[in-house]
Amino acid sequence: MTVAAAEPARRARLPRVGRAALEYAGFVPTIVLLGLFFLVPLGIIVCYSFWETVDYSVVHHWTTENYRYFFSVTAYVSTMWATLWVAVAATAIAIGLAFPFAYWLSRYVPKRLRTPLLVLVIVPFWSSYLLRVYSWLTILGDHGVLNRFLHWVGITRHPLGVFLYDRPAVILVLVYLYFPFGALTLYSSIERFDWNQLRAAMDLGASPLTAIFRILVPQIRPGIITAIIFVFIPILGEYLTPQIVGGTGGVMIGNLIVNFFQSAEYTRGAAASLLIALFIVALLAVFRKSLSSRDAYGT
Repeated sequence: MTVAAAEPARRARLPRVGRAALEYAGFVPTIVLLGLFFLVPLGIIVCYSFWETVDYSVVHHWTTENYRYFFSVTAYVSTMWATLWVAVAATAIAIGLAFPFAYWLSRYVPKRLRTPLLVLVIVPFWSSYLLRVYSWLTILGDHGVLNRFLHWVGITRHPLGVFLYDRPAVILVLVYLYFPFGALTLYSSIERFDWNQLRAAMDLGASPLTAIFRILVPQIRPGIITAIIFVFIPILGEYLTPQIVGGTGGVMIGNLIVNFFQSAEYTRGAAASLLIALFIVALLAVFRKSLSSRDAYGT
């Protein structure tokens, strides 16, 4: 009897519990990694959010005062709302640019040229995140490329400070940073689409835009939702981009959380962190059906 033929017989002799343990043994490293580096820290954050900080020391006294304090300070609430609308605006612009790019790449670009173009999309990831953000200082700053160009064409005589250290600058840089996430995700969905359906719809009298929104968009809806989540969720926790190009006028909730921890207000920082986490969980719950493993192609 060969080894391949003897293997099913050997597994059949194992107890049911033993077979189950053997089949799922491969998940043990993942479970350990997830537990040590996600679930345990998350549990600590949850506990800290219900404790108190007294004289720079954490007191294990259970209370909801941290949450009441957060929502009682107008500046914190306004920062939370600002973070949400900045994330929504940056996500909308990034997806709005990524969709036509992915559509053009999938439908009109020859297959031999698609890979080089996709490589160009991910080229920024080959450089440091900090380098990519700091490069925008040389573009938007008082002596940056944009101000120099405006001065050269005679539009302005003095540098304009409106391009930097405010929320529009933060949104612009976030769109630049997260556009590749949306473009690659949408391309992977659109690339599988059967373009004969779009041609048939236009043959029946539908305009190109009507055919796209009535035929294409519903079929790639899971991909669109996934692209939105890949862009929106990381933006919610952004810290460095608002810090570097936003200044005091572009503060987001990530900067607020860091300020809490730097001031040794660990319990309040944990409460603010947990609020963002709960919002993300709620967002994923809303999109749960769209995030299911089944898509329009029946896979």
